[in-house]
Amino acid sequence: MATFAEYAALARQLADQRRETDRDAVAADRRRSALRATLDQLTRRLDAQSHRLDQLGRAAGVPAEPAPEPGTVGAGGAAAAPGRPGVGAYPRGATTTGAVVAVPAAAGVPAPRAGSVDPGAELAEARRLADETDRLIGLTEAVGRRPPLLPAWSPLARALAVYAACAAAGVVLAVVLLGVAGVVASPGAVYVATCGALPVLCFVAGYLVLGRWGRPALGADGPPPRFVPLGFVTCVLLMPLAYCGYLVLFRLLG
Repeated sequence: MATFAEYAALARQLADQRRETDRDAVAADRRRSALRATLDQLTRRLDAQSHRLDQLGRAAGVPAEPAPEPGTVGAGGAAAAPGRPGVGAYPRGATTTGAVVAVPAAAGVPAPRAGSVDPGAELAEARRLADETDRLIGLTEAVGRRPPLLPAWSPLARALAVYAACAAAGVVLAVVLLGVAGVVASPGAVYVATCGALPVLCFVAGYLVLGRWGRPALGADGPPPRFVPLGFVTCVLLMPLAYCGYLVLFRLLG
């Protein structure tokens, strides 16, 4: 027959187990609260990333893909969402009463499978992917703020290179026109065309090139700098001088 001491020992053991269970329950509640707060923070972060990616897509002229609809699961079956490599597919949810359970797709984090995946590890992996996405978005924005034409050059150097290239192309075209049109036209008309109209056309070509490919896709509220005086001097003045210098050198050597 059990004595009072044995009953007291059992009561103390039961009280200790109850206190331990209560501590475990409190710790589990705190962990769930921390996971829920982390999930809410991550959801807001992913929503902001999605909004920023939509803005970048519209600025780059890329149509945005339609957002997936929230999944629904009924009594007939369960829809699965893809998980990260090594984990497999995650169920969107199921019920035994036949009620429909909607799982929001905007959360950006697949629901972990019960008893097989640590939610904390999944959230840590999702946070790592979000950090990588932020890095890639930053790189995309940095690239988008540069013009497609000579992105590493300064606006002045870019404009000078474009006008100089147009002027050089104009000199080559003037030499070709002199050889072709000089046979059927007077030398005076050829000189007027190559030293008057052609330089203006080269200047207009450089002006249009800078307007089309010298403007960044992001952060450009107005037209890009085109340095009109620089282009005028390069094409309209220096090109005829270079062309006439070529003719003088050709005659001296000939």
